[in-house]
Amino acid sequence: MTRVAAVDCGTNSIRLLVADADPATGELVDLDRRMTIVRLGQGVDKTGRLAPEALERTFAACREYAEIIKAHGAERLRFVATSASRDAENRDDFVRGVLDILGVEPEVITGDQEAEFSFTGATKELTGSDHLDKPYLVVDIGGGSTEFVVGDDRVRAARSVDIGCVRLTERHIRTDPPAPAELDAVRADITAALDLAEETVPIGDARTLVGLAGSVTTVAAIALGLDAYDSAAIHHSRISYERVSEIAGRLSRASHDERAAIPVMHPGRVDVIVSGALVLLSIMDRTGAREVVVSEHDILDGIAWSIA
Repeated sequence: MTRVAAVDCGTNSIRLLVADADPATGELVDLDRRMTIVRLGQGVDKTGRLAPEALERTFAACREYAEIIKAHGAERLRFVATSASRDAENRDDFVRGVLDILGVEPEVITGDQEAEFSFTGATKELTGSDHLDKPYLVVDIGGGSTEFVVGDDRVRAARSVDIGCVRLTERHIRTDPPAPAELDAVRADITAALDLAEETVPIGDARTLVGLAGSVTTVAAIALGLDAYDSAAIHHSRISYERVSEIAGRLSRASHDERAAIPVMHPGRVDVIVSGALVLLSIMDRTGAREVVVSEHDILDGIAWSIA
């Protein structure tokens, strides 16, 4: 066993996993897994820069995570940063801050690397499953981008496109509830991005759709009728196309306060869940998937395996 710590810093959230990994058995035992909404990507799509207040929220979470990593005695740490920090002109400020706090330099990875980590994390425990058909299409709907990966026991093709729930919301949604024209603009961006993804990833060839990240798990939690977020219940749940369509429609018509009142809705996701749900629904429309298999294991687990 190797005790590892993995940090995934995205556009909307920063997450930590401390785990014992056994490469010989393929077992990853969680010791601590947590998520903090920091909205690092606040305004990046418009300004091209990380906002000072967004950096401070992120550094505050890093200081908390540093204590947890130290308490568990992790032997190795890897910090991966994704869409927002890729896009920002002042990402050196972010790199220096993380290095000062955690002692490691964040790796600002490419979209293709992000896709590979996501695929590994989501499918490692599915390999050899006799109830899920291959190839898999893994979709990781983030705050700034969405990754598409097709593969079976390994990645065949991957593509990252700039349709994340934060990016789409900041671009197009101004009213509460969102106006029909705003929703149409979100869908148009998603359609264009799906066209781009299909240039390199044969998403229509997949037999099983696996969905990752907060937008997908929140839709799943609503579909399951949970009174509180339950990771064990959500992990590997199967949500039908009809339920996703119904929930995306309901969220699109709801006001901010109505969405906030949903028991499983994280406060940091209330304003962006509409865009996230529409991305998921559009992917199911494009691929003809009748259900999505929801995974709580994702890029964070892939990062952990990469250092184990």
